[in-house]
Amino acid sequence: QVQLVESGGGSVQPGGSLTLSCAASGHTDLRYCMGWFRQAPGKGREGLAVIESDGITKYAESVKGRSTISQDNAKNTLYLQMNSLKAEDTAMYYCAYAAPGYCRAPSWRLARSFGTWGQGTQVTVSS
Repeated sequence: QVQLVESGGGSVQPGGSLTLSCAASGHTDLRYCMGWFRQAPGKGREGLAVIESDGITKYAESVKGRSTISQDNAKNTLYLQMNSLKAEDTAMYYCAYAAPGYCRAPSWRLARSFGTWGQGTQVTVSS
């Protein structure tokens, strides 16, 4: 069974940067889809970026151009580097895992496409 543990959240000033990490364990399939989501208080879970095991990535418009999703297969770790952070980026950030192919689907931003989630890491952007 896949387990995900996020880290790297914290408080940062507007315009700052953060890199979130997600350590994955328990998966044996070399092919997969993984992604980053966030959820602000009172809002639904929003898909931000996904990456297939072959390296194909997709980004939501809200983070495109200022965020990069990447993976280190040797470390079984997924990353999300975020730059030019804004107050509206404040949320709980989650890592998620799905079967291969889901990242390519038009529905990739839907939380229900992903069956395994981490516990989340809080990101707060304020001055």
